[in-house]
Amino acid sequence: MDLVRRRVQEKRGDYARYNFSEIQSNALKTFFDLAQEYDTLQNLYRVCVIVPKEYFNLESRLYLVSPVNNLRLVCSSAKDLYLEESDTNAAVRIENQAYLADESYVFPIKGNRLLTERLPFYAKDQIIGMLEIYPARGFADQDKFFFQKYANRIGYNINAKIVWQQNIDHIRFINSLVADIEHNVITPNIYYQVFFKNLQKKIAQCQVLENKLRETLSRVLVENRDYPDGILDQLDELTNKMKQDYEQVYQHYRNTSLFLETLFRRGHFERGQWTLRKSHINFNRDIITPQLERYQKQLKDRGVVIDNRMGGIPEEDIELTVDAGLIAQVYANLFSNAVKYTQGVIAADGRRVKRLAFGRERIGDCFGQGKCGIKFNVFTTGPHLAPEEAARIFDEGYRGANATGQSGTGHGLHFIKSVIEVHGGVVGYEPVSEGNNFYFILPCSNN
Repeated sequence: MDLVRRRVQEKRGDYARYNFSEIQSNALKTFFDLAQEYDTLQNLYRVCVIVPKEYFNLESRLYLVSPVNNLRLVCSSAKDLYLEESDTNAAVRIENQAYLADESYVFPIKGNRLLTERLPFYAKDQIIGMLEIYPARGFADQDKFFFQKYANRIGYNINAKIVWQQNIDHIRFINSLVADIEHNVITPNIYYQVFFKNLQKKIAQCQVLENKLRETLSRVLVENRDYPDGILDQLDELTNKMKQDYEQVYQHYRNTSLFLETLFRRGHFERGQWTLRKSHINFNRDIITPQLERYQKQLKDRGVVIDNRMGGIPEEDIELTVDAGLIAQVYANLFSNAVKYTQGVIAADGRRVKRLAFGRERIGDCFGQGKCGIKFNVFTTGPHLAPEEAARIFDEGYRGANATGQSGTGHGLHFIKSVIEVHGGVVGYEPVSEGNNFYFILPCSNN
């Protein structure tokens, strides 16, 4: 507040020193009003050149820096937007200061320092164009000062409008891209469901044929010492391996399909925020177990023991409706972090332990009087986070000191925070005995 107050006071003093005439002040007000009124860049260009014409009876030409860093005439008070090469004043060039060019005065147009980096061209010294005013006969110093300030206002508004238009184009592109993903990726991905069903039937048929063959050979070759038992055992082993491969590929397909459908849901992009498709689910069966199975081998390879003794309240007592796809990815991120960051510690009984535990508990009145929540915990052994790290761990892009050497972007915990908050819940971290507990709390459906 104090900083903004000082800037307001400085501006108040500046305008007192500027000592603009009434017509000059009105010209600036008109420009500001119409710059806000018109949405398109083309109409903003027209406002820039028509205001000097209507208020001071002066012609003007508006030039902008092109992507190849030369000046391009974009609008003229005499000819509007539809310009020819011959309309350009060859004496106009890019300069950091105002200058006289034939019978014109030319003023640099500077953009917003924070936005020029987003322009589709290089804006040296923040210059995004030049404003030519003519005829310049009889220009007093006060006139030059006013038009330089006017050019500055033009720069800030054009800069903001270009970036605004880029953002609109960007959003349109993203929406189009999502429609393409839905059409070309998500919808065709459904056909894999048919493929897996057919594959499962064929594996089952192999088992039936194997059993029939085993029975037939048992009857026909019961007295034959060359009974081909080894071949049948190999066939049985091969069928079992096919079943295992099928289960792994199918689980991978289910996870990928769930995440694709959830992340590329068209509503996210149309509304610019997470859109939820809530339903009653079985947390153990639909979310926790499938995600834990994805990381079980990695956890085992790193010597992490999985402990579900924090189970807490039974499944039937969980009164929640959630977006299954998004909450599944919350657990995927937490288990992925467990793979990376779980460390061994010495327990109270002197044994060295390295484990992951998870569970949930009911928290009364955590969302207000009579409004309970379900707290979901994921605990891993290891040293506690420093207080300054704990305060920032859910910030976008932040990675703690223990992330050194580990792959990642610092996005996972921020993603968790965003998903839980859009469900009306809260996330948190707490140091506990032997390690760290990351948790989220969701409001009960009957609140």
